[in-house]
Amino acid sequence: MTVYQLDPLTDSRWPEFLARNPQSSIFHTREWLQALRRTYGYRPMVFSTSNQAELSNGVVFCQVQSWLTGKRLVSLPFSDHCQPLADGLDLEAVLDYLDHNRRSRGWKYVELRPAVDAGIFKDQRYLGVSNAFSYQTIDLKPDLKTIYRRFHESCVRRKINRAERENLTYESGRAGPLLEKFRALLLITRRRHKLPPQPAVWFRNLVECLGDKLTIHVLSKGSDPVASIITLSYKNSLVYKYGCSDARFHNLGGMPLLFWKVIQQYKQNGAEEFDLGRSAPEDPGLIAFKGHLGALASELNYYRSPIPRARETVAEPRFSWAREALTHLPQPVLTEAGRLLYRHLG
Repeated sequence: MTVYQLDPLTDSRWPEFLARNPQSSIFHTREWLQALRRTYGYRPMVFSTSNQAELSNGVVFCQVQSWLTGKRLVSLPFSDHCQPLADGLDLEAVLDYLDHNRRSRGWKYVELRPAVDAGIFKDQRYLGVSNAFSYQTIDLKPDLKTIYRRFHESCVRRKINRAERENLTYESGRAGPLLEKFRALLLITRRRHKLPPQPAVWFRNLVECLGDKLTIHVLSKGSDPVASIITLSYKNSLVYKYGCSDARFHNLGGMPLLFWKVIQQYKQNGAEEFDLGRSAPEDPGLIAFKGHLGALASELNYYRSPIPRARETVAEPRFSWAREALTHLPQPVLTEAGRLLYRHLG
């Protein structure tokens, strides 16, 4: 079976195929791929067994080329998941092609991040699990009263009531001032977590490329931003992508209220699922928070070819000494570290 390569940024069949495919997500879209290309220089490509006027399958990747972490093929960088939009013999043909051509194309490895694998990769002789996460989603199909009742009483509902008494101001949109408020909270949060912040240009490119598919949500107490999240919308799914807050105001319950406001807004607009994304096993607090919102959890596995000897991942800095040192860097230095580092991670 012949495998073809196409450019999803220029081939008009790709967005048409995504519109028809029920498994497509925001991370498959041309807009998301364009933001990755603009910010980090990654080259998007799709492999398919279809060469017809209408695509019938396709697996999208980005080629990450880094002098620090090597050249590799990832589906997809900085994306919680990216379901291969192929199955059966078509998927096998694509995987065989990539494994056969990996060395000649200079790829250190090929990584897939399926939202649902249903065992399709576990029997592949050249694919092995490279990382595992908790993946949580909220079902938005029930009525709002049912969704609210599923919130944890003390960890969410009580905090929502407290936040509503505080008369916090809610804003949403994509305007520059909202992005600045989000960015200010992000810098505070990343320092608190002992991690460098993602580069500012990444968020500017997301806003420009995704347009009305992206929304910045901010809660403020007076003139002080308290909590902010960025959501992405595609078809009937809402995706929580980034969140940040000021710890000085955590007692006000801003983050639970912010999620409740977003749920109400997008439920009214027809969303049927709130995708809360991945959480690492070493972050049990985040997993618990999402669970308190009534989210259902499943395992999210990433796969690599060749099979990793250990759970080798290109991840954020985890060495305790390095992360501790980051907290003491001046803000301009910490910001520059993020700008230089992230393009190598993918």
